[in-house]
Amino acid sequence: MAKEMMYGEAIATAIIEEMQRDPNVIFYGQNMAMTERDPMLKMFGKDRVRITPISETAEIGAAVGAAMTGLRPIVELWMSEFMLVAFDQVLNEAPRLRYMSGGRVKIPVVFKAGYGFAAGWAGQHSNCMYHLVMGTPGLKVALPSTAADAKGLMKAAIRDDNPVVFLQHFLLTLEKGEVPEGDYVIPFGVADVKRAGTDITIVATGWMVQKSLNAAERLAKEGISAEVIDPRTLAPLDVNAIVGSVKKTGRLVLVDQAPRHASAAIHIAGEVAEHGFQHLRAPVRLVTAADTPVPFSEPLEKFVLPDEDKIIQAVKSVLSRQATAV
Repeated sequence: MAKEMMYGEAIATAIIEEMQRDPNVIFYGQNMAMTERDPMLKMFGKDRVRITPISETAEIGAAVGAAMTGLRPIVELWMSEFMLVAFDQVLNEAPRLRYMSGGRVKIPVVFKAGYGFAAGWAGQHSNCMYHLVMGTPGLKVALPSTAADAKGLMKAAIRDDNPVVFLQHFLLTLEKGEVPEGDYVIPFGVADVKRAGTDITIVATGWMVQKSLNAAERLAKEGISAEVIDPRTLAPLDVNAIVGSVKKTGRLVLVDQAPRHASAAIHIAGEVAEHGFQHLRAPVRLVTAADTPVPFSEPLEKFVLPDEDKIIQAVKSVLSRQATAV
């Protein structure tokens, strides 16, 4: 059975279900459990749900230590930019401890944060910072684009014995979708074909997935069949699914809200260049944000960020190129 939920509600549901399933799961962060009326505080008590000081270094450091003792902490960091002041723990401590202990020490911690608030929040709160974490060995990165994926990936993140950065897009928070009820878990490293197609592959992440689906719908009215793939996790990345689609379509457009040189798209392009170049019949195109901070001005923000029209233009550009391989 499935139930319609908002994206944010699906994440909360996953956390509640996992806390009910496993008494070692704890949840804490800033601006939560602030009163006795807090529903999660009522359900699980102050030992498992609590507010923290405004110190990301303390929050994340405590989580790593708690994970080493056998607990499974979820840290509510609200904005991914807030992790920057504690990147020693995120990049240099949590991901390496299991390796350096020969696998004897597990670090089952989830760093939960929002990203990409492209709604007038300007340069310091609108960023897509996954490029900073997706290349760190031992650190997993989830980037759900739908309510169902948000629930399934959060459950997988909580159960994983490695640290996970779970990034939720702010502008998807209220988006609704059908979410399977019960113990619905999506394994990391498994991409999802959101729309099947034969003429061109579009790989998109986060907020850009729905924009790519909308673009594919418009393209279909012109007789262009676009396949839309959502990697869902950036580390591990399902390279085989992407290359398999490129093998079928022969063409690839990568859509990413992040700036070109700090995007997941440019990393995926490199993987396709190594593992799928022989299948390409035209150059790969990237549709990303401009290499500039996100402006406050709404017209400038729209100019900087990808949108449906830019995706359609890129697809048509690729399809118009002379075939370079057969």
